[in-house]
Amino acid sequence: MQLNSGRAHHLETFKDMQRNSEPLKQVNSQILIGAPPGEKSPDPKGSGWLAQMTDNLSALFKPHVQARELVVITTPPTSSLPLKDLKKTVGDPPAHIAFHSRQNRDYAFLMNFATQRSDYFLMVEDGVNCAPGFVTQIATAVSAWAHRPWVTLEFSQLGLTGKLFHAGDLPRIAHFLLLFHQEMPCAQLLSHFQGLVQSTPVQFLPSLFQRSGSPSYFEEDNVGSPSNPAASIHTSLEAANNSVPSSAYSLDENVFYAKSVEAGSHLTVVLDTPAQVFRVQVQTGSNLRDENRLKEGYVELGYDSSNRVSDCDDYVLLGPLVAGSLDKRVLSHRAGRKVKCVRVLVTDRMPSAVVLRHIRLWAE
Repeated sequence: MQLNSGRAHHLETFKDMQRNSEPLKQVNSQILIGAPPGEKSPDPKGSGWLAQMTDNLSALFKPHVQARELVVITTPPTSSLPLKDLKKTVGDPPAHIAFHSRQNRDYAFLMNFATQRSDYFLMVEDGVNCAPGFVTQIATAVSAWAHRPWVTLEFSQLGLTGKLFHAGDLPRIAHFLLLFHQEMPCAQLLSHFQGLVQSTPVQFLPSLFQRSGSPSYFEEDNVGSPSNPAASIHTSLEAANNSVPSSAYSLDENVFYAKSVEAGSHLTVVLDTPAQVFRVQVQTGSNLRDENRLKEGYVELGYDSSNRVSDCDDYVLLGPLVAGSLDKRVLSHRAGRKVKCVRVLVTDRMPSAVVLRHIRLWAE
């Protein structure tokens, strides 16, 4: 099913789902604390532990509530589906099935509540730390992908944490979670959903989120100078000014000039020996003319399982070029996966010449 960006279309689809889906009919999420912009602050009612919890949270986060930065909701237990007659999933004990079934429905109810309250929805689970400036980095990525189709932008590899969606897509995602709530955990379900509508994952590295208590990798440390391991350069870009593609990968001040470029053009660095790359820096444009920047493109890391000579068979997005540049830490190197290719891919035609100033790798 092709997802449509039309908000009215999604709203109509969601109304149909509500009419035909028993779980969503029963949802009656109540705002306990705070209120979204444009709505009156609620006067929560309750007794016992729920009232006490509401009071505690209201006092603890008073500045955030007053600034309309925090909304706390609850879904009454009576709205939940019964957990009897759970399907026996291969290899999963009943307790695990019950846990991920309830969790899938909780996520669906949350997405249901968030559908019409913003343009984007970012899932952040509890027990994680956020990188400094993570909101700005996500906003930059969204801006860079504004004219490209996507269903999910992934800013971490921690289950659901760091997954960004269009709010208009939430009704279908919520319905999907409810339809298959017993089948598997939410992260796996969303992976299946994404596979139906988005051919390849859009992943950004380094991760902007990490588990609390894990050694911090957010703080910049001195990683030394780039090493640029021995490699061959392959490109479909046409050289200009007698320059050569290898100049883009050299550690001196030489640069590579390319004539007007077309979408799909690339310059690929293929390492002689795959290496654990932990930082990639790409810079385009000259010091004199901004129009020499590659304004529409992104950088991918390539892996190879078929021993190709001049390419790789598996590419993962490292990030888009922003103002013609990219400087990213690569955290996946800690898992031991070695990079063979680094590819700069053009995503839109440029009528003017492009200068690839340098591609620098830090590897071990």
